[in-house]
Amino acid sequence: MDINTEVHNAFEVIKNGGIILYPTDTVWGIGCDATNEEAVKKIYALKQREETKSMIVLMNGERMMYNVFKEIPDVAWQILDLSEKPTTLILDNPRNVAKNIVAEDNTLGVRLVTEPFCFKLMERMKKPLVSTSANISGEPTPKTFKEISPEIIKGVDYVVNLHHDKVCKNPSTIIKLGLDSQVKVIRK
Repeated sequence: MDINTEVHNAFEVIKNGGIILYPTDTVWGIGCDATNEEAVKKIYALKQREETKSMIVLMNGERMMYNVFKEIPDVAWQILDLSEKPTTLILDNPRNVAKNIVAEDNTLGVRLVTEPFCFKLMERMKKPLVSTSANISGEPTPKTFKEISPEIIKGVDYVVNLHHDKVCKNPSTIIKLGLDSQVKVIRK
């Protein structure tokens, strides 16, 4: 399957408020337009997850980051430059995203990705992409496409036809960064 065809198909679904199952730079993810509250609700319902648990968003560059966070501590860029594996940063005071993906303490987890499918899809969307592991809440995170439950596959509007044989690495490192530049590692 051609990556551009898959980007096009996924974009058409997302543009219309749908949710997709797609490969990320880490594990398989369920995603939608991070600015669309109704689409985000569909993901919470599919995962049987309370809306008080936030989800992370993927972004494809600095411009998108600054569109969502007015202030980004300098240390954020240093961490991203130095990290050798995919790293999710939890940052303060997000804006221009759906309210139901923001955590109760008004933070949002973000990850900059260069993985070609995600990157190109966000180029088309011009918006961040929600990313949450492809499992029912509380069940183990699938490491391969084959491990994703039929319930999840049936529950999304589109399954991206790429990397079905890829074995995923671990989920990303998660680091929480306050505007006061306090750094806290949540998941190594």
